Amino acid sequence: MNIEKRTIEFVPEEERHGSVRNLFTIWFSSNMQITTLVTGALAIEFGLNLFWSIIAIVLGNLAGAIFMASHSVQGPKLGIPQMIQSRAQFGVVGAVVPLIIVILMYTGFFASSGILGAQAVSSAFSIPVTPGIVVINVITLIITLFGYDLIHKMERYFAIIFVIVFVFVTLEAFRFPLPPDAWTPGVFKAGPFLLMVSIAATWQLTYAPYVADYSRYLPSNTPSSKTFWYTYAGTVIGTVWMMILGVVLTAAIPKFLANSSTGLAKLVGSQFAVVMYLVIVLGVLAANVLNLYGAFMSITTTLEAFTKLKVTLKTRFWLVFATVIIGTVLAIWGNGNFLGNFENFILLLSYFMIPWTAINLIDYYLLRRGEYNVHDMFNLNGQYGKFNWIAITSYLISFLLEIPFVNTTMYEGPIATALEGTDIAWIMGLITPLLLYYWPMKKKMRQTVDVKGVKG
Repeated sequence: MNIEKRTIEFVPEEERHGSVRNLFTIWFSSNMQITTLVTGALAIEFGLNLFWSIIAIVLGNLAGAIFMASHSVQGPKLGIPQMIQSRAQFGVVGAVVPLIIVILMYTGFFASSGILGAQAVSSAFSIPVTPGIVVINVITLIITLFGYDLIHKMERYFAIIFVIVFVFVTLEAFRFPLPPDAWTPGVFKAGPFLLMVSIAATWQLTYAPYVADYSRYLPSNTPSSKTFWYTYAGTVIGTVWMMILGVVLTAAIPKFLANSSTGLAKLVGSQFAVVMYLVIVLGVLAANVLNLYGAFMSITTTLEAFTKLKVTLKTRFWLVFATVIIGTVLAIWGNGNFLGNFENFILLLSYFMIPWTAINLIDYYLLRRGEYNVHDMFNLNGQYGKFNWIAITSYLISFLLEIPFVNTTMYEGPIATALEGTDIAWIMGLITPLLLYYWPMKKKMRQTVDVKGVKG
């Protein structure tokens, strides 16, 4: 298999290939991992029973994935990575503002997921965690260097393995006795319930900055409805399955979250424990390859705005390698008390991406209706300019307005506190740009058209 030659540039029609069905497997596989399971298990930690946990998980994922899959539609239409397309809203240089957040976020996810994979390797082969981190990250590096086609092929094969293994694991999980009130509506706890809905929705929204990267090689005549639904179904089914599995295991097994990898291994019996550990590692690889590829694409997009960088195979290697080194150092450093705080910091960064999602989708679907000048996205003096201060200002204000609604272990906003821990920051982050970006930008576009009409 050849190394991918293109990076952030436009993919011409003669190079378009692949099946839209592959979008299901890439987003299904990337969510069939232990981090997803542990995230779902938080519902039990918040005090919800099984009934309300599952409803919160399903509602949050169904809502968040609408926005996530809507970004995927942009790939075949425009033939460029997601964050390059963001230049049409923020300006060629202005797009660096959300790009910096994206780079930090995905490097952090790469580091924290690498630790989870290394812990599984350590348990399976009785080696220290640090060499395990290096092994996991080297494999991720190799896959990422080959790029788009290998990533899609890998995720297809992983999907088959995950279905076989986790059907068995799920059946075993439901054989455990559950608390007597597990399936009864009981007392509804609004704060924890809405907090879990927010976490599930935000899980999907954090994919937004790179979801179109994996659909951009599809033919431009790929039906938008198919792009949307294959992406939506893959990410919702994979995430909901693993989050509910995490809820069931946490409700049934005391202290399951103390070591979830070991808990899963015990579930399949000692004779299959190594297999379970390897499947956990595959799940980490499925997610971390996307994190590393996304970080690489974002770094390249940032550098290109200032240097007009031409990415050769050699440049590609050094950029990916440098990202892996940084992620590996963070993972080794974070393999201790630092990790919990660092993961919280990364989750806090994800709140920056919610207003970005809203601005991008408002611009694509409501203002320009998918019609862009792709060439000008690479031109500092093109129609999108260096900076679009309407987008940058609305982005920053929308984030600031989210803060009072945030509920994390690092910080809890005053409104979240007043609402008994209810976190609706993601809703604020999605709604506010309708006022701050849509109307001013619509007026600016109308004035631009009028000026051109006068000149004509």
